[in-house]
Amino acid sequence: MVSIKYCRRSLVQVVKYLLGCDGSVLIDSTANNTAEKDAIPNNPSLHGFEVIDAAKSVVEAQCPETVSCADILAFAARDSITLTGNVTYQVPAGRRDGTVSNASEVIPNIPAPTFNSTQLINSFQAKNLTAEEMVILSGAHTVGVSHCSSFLNRIYNFSNTSQVDPTMSPAYAKLLQALCPSNSTRFTPITTGLDVISPGVLDNKYYVGLTNSLSLLTSDHALLTDANLSAAVSRFATHQSAWESKFTKAMVRMGEIQVLTGTEGQIRLNCRVVNNASTTAAAAAATGFGSVVGSSHYTAGGVATI
Repeated sequence: MVSIKYCRRSLVQVVKYLLGCDGSVLIDSTANNTAEKDAIPNNPSLHGFEVIDAAKSVVEAQCPETVSCADILAFAARDSITLTGNVTYQVPAGRRDGTVSNASEVIPNIPAPTFNSTQLINSFQAKNLTAEEMVILSGAHTVGVSHCSSFLNRIYNFSNTSQVDPTMSPAYAKLLQALCPSNSTRFTPITTGLDVISPGVLDNKYYVGLTNSLSLLTSDHALLTDANLSAAVSRFATHQSAWESKFTKAMVRMGEIQVLTGTEGQIRLNCRVVNNASTTAAAAAATGFGSVVGSSHYTAGGVATI
């Protein structure tokens, strides 16, 4: 089981992990390669890798060479949602782990906190996710934190006519200015909750905050700048159960992005390191790699109900 402390700090990060569902973000950098986890958008914002390591160790002891690191990430996302919001759902299993992790692939594939609505829609559409699913998954910002550097553009030198983004609550902006120095960098060890109303709880208060000028990131406020996106925000702000139902479905959909199945990839024995040739062969020959959690599992052709 994933710890509640990890869940409260890291659900947004688990969502980032899942944007390419082969577990490649877990691989450590080497002398010859900078891995995804050390790319600018991920370092130092991603953490909790030791939780995945611990889960993998337990699983390997019980079911050697069977459950991938990619599957463990999907299970961690589900457990995070359950522990922070008392919402659960079934997770298809049988993903395989990737063998390549390059920092250069991160920025083109992860939405930036400064994205506008068009950029956000295009980014999610590139992963076969709809604009509504983008709004739904943005609700993961109800849990987690942000470094100052991700929103400095909204509270200092916003424009020639305004020091602060005028769409942000003035009181909220002053609170953030008191917290974050204007020279903060991504390594400045100061964070604040992405959801100021109910940080650490998976609920619809993120959307309530948006409708009350309490958005933190440019990309959060961007959901209000498009009529269709804004209408979705308003619906979810007043109907938590509707958002929860759609959120779990969208998480399953996102968990299908770029999945490796069958004999593709490998079952990494250590989530931080790609298997060598001998361990890869052993893992590929192991039985039951498409283990079932819930009612479905992945096959080479996609998701099969059993």
